[in-house]
Amino acid sequence: MPESITKQSFRFIPYRKRDILEMCLRDGRLDSQEKAFRQLYHMLSSVFHFEFHQISESLKEAYAGIDPDTDTRTIEQPGNPERFDFVVLMSGLLEKANYERITQQDLTQALSESSLFNIRLQVDFDDFSEVLFFCRGESRKSETVKTWFGLRKQTITFTNYERVVVYIRFKDDYLQTDSTLPNCRPGATLLKLFQNVPKADLEMLFPNTRVRMRNIDKLLIGVPAVISGGIVLTTKLGASLVLLGSLFGFWLGLSNQPVELNKTALLALLAGFAALGGYLWKQFNNFKNRKLRFMQALTQNLYFKNLDNNAGVFHRLINDAEEEECKEALLAYYFLLTSEQAMTRSELDNKIENWMTDNWNCHIDFEIEDAMQKLIALKLVEQTDDRLTAIPLDAAIKRLDQRWDDYFIT
Repeated sequence: MPESITKQSFRFIPYRKRDILEMCLRDGRLDSQEKAFRQLYHMLSSVFHFEFHQISESLKEAYAGIDPDTDTRTIEQPGNPERFDFVVLMSGLLEKANYERITQQDLTQALSESSLFNIRLQVDFDDFSEVLFFCRGESRKSETVKTWFGLRKQTITFTNYERVVVYIRFKDDYLQTDSTLPNCRPGATLLKLFQNVPKADLEMLFPNTRVRMRNIDKLLIGVPAVISGGIVLTTKLGASLVLLGSLFGFWLGLSNQPVELNKTALLALLAGFAALGGYLWKQFNNFKNRKLRFMQALTQNLYFKNLDNNAGVFHRLINDAEEEECKEALLAYYFLLTSEQAMTRSELDNKIENWMTDNWNCHIDFEIEDAMQKLIALKLVEQTDDRLTAIPLDAAIKRLDQRWDDYFIT
């Protein structure tokens, strides 16, 4: 299906940190400082990598008790070991990775919209005690789809999420039955990462999603069933119905004429019941086969959209967050370094956003406060009143080198 995409401005910077480095160098304003700027980039990356390693360790510790895929044993720790709230840590990590929270209102709206895959889905929210959705990279897409059995084409426009993180916790009193999934146990947690999810199809990401027949599907099965049922009744069941009517009439006293059940009559009766049984079995198979086709469409769709599961999700997100933090800090430092005068936060924010738009056709909502918080904490930027200036490259490299050494001083 051909598609068109309309991007919106969000915090996510859709380039790798190495690409941001090359983009800054190609800008041509560093003169003979390219080598020093590359060195600063590598040191800055190392600092963020070390700090995110600590975040990774905290997340692994918090997730250990709820990890459904764990294959390690646990031991009792003496004293009062530090405990972490996994949801709080995860939410902070997603914020650093520039994910946006999908509100309950957005989720309710998504569940009420028609699916793009011609499937009706149903979710039982009573199974869950906690449901959290986060997205990154929202855009408007247009696709041409076929309707009316492929006889007609229609262009539809919808909201698409490039990345969606799902965290679900089942209730402690969740009733597990034979039809539930193996991991859907009382108190179990599920953490998943998906790509390219239409907003209208968020319900397909729930573990207890059930496929339901749409009204059009019921008509496609029901109308032919009624027509063929009438044909069966009038042709193959006619003699049997007459025979049964005569028998019931005689047994109920409505007719004085006895009915003789000879071999021919019994064969006609059995043939009629066989035809009825075959007809009902055929209609049941039609219903089951159509539902299986829907399930196959849902399964294939999820197969290509699933990126990671459980512990693998936050390991991937740690890498994403580390990249985002480094990209923001590098861009902010570069533009302060190459500026002829000190700038306010607003001026710097606008300059970076306009540069990304004009030079790289990339619309972003730059996280100026987040970038400044990092650079000031690293002492790479100085602030006088509301004006910001970057320290020289040589001094910045020395400060990063000192910070790296301080990590290992006991």
